[in-house]
Amino acid sequence: MLGFFSFTEVTQPSAHRPYNEWHRLDHMPEQFSLDGVLFGQRWVCTPDCREARVAVSPLLEPCHYMTLYLMRDAGVLPSFFDLAERLRQADRFFADRRAHLSGPFEVRDCWVSPRVKVSAAAVPHRPARGIYIVVGPPVDGAAMVAHQGVAGAWSFANTATADTATGPSLDRHITVAFIDGDLATTASQLGQWCLQHAGHGGTMEWAGPLDLLDRVNPIDTDSYDWFDRLTPQ
Repeated sequence: MLGFFSFTEVTQPSAHRPYNEWHRLDHMPEQFSLDGVLFGQRWVCTPDCREARVAVSPLLEPCHYMTLYLMRDAGVLPSFFDLAERLRQADRFFADRRAHLSGPFEVRDCWVSPRVKVSAAAVPHRPARGIYIVVGPPVDGAAMVAHQGVAGAWSFANTATADTATGPSLDRHITVAFIDGDLATTASQLGQWCLQHAGHGGTMEWAGPLDLLDRVNPIDTDSYDWFDRLTPQ
């Protein structure tokens, strides 16, 4: 199984509402028309999440959103890229965005908290309040799910086709912890844990929480107001 990640910056401060409208109502639904796309979700690095990060690299610092699609295998990628090109040709791509890290990552392992009834494989499909994500070195997912508020965690490692704005991909891991407790409290605990334990295998390029977009009505894009206080009037 693959996870296809996209860490995305919206390049115009006034473009967040149209970007969210496009992604929720146009772009993401089309991905589920592809055979082998098993899951898709997008999270936002709100101003509060941004302040809660304990590590971020220059590459990922500008990113506002992170999208994850789970795919059956690498055989899905040609149709996935072909769909992207067809949407571009149909003028159904959003111009004011930039993906700073994008590409397929192999699923390496998954864990579930002992208190959670579902299997580790089902954790991404279970309702959650947000995620905590660590990019860079591999981290101990079993230790992450021992924290209160963490339902489960999945780890991924980049493939040869992962793309970044800086050139060839690095030996990069991404660990996603699914948070069903209070996001701010759990993120604070995981941030302290990361500072103590997660950086020994290399430099962390990102360690911090991302909020769930579905906290607001997914159709009412006027509710996507996280960045309004940062937009010049």
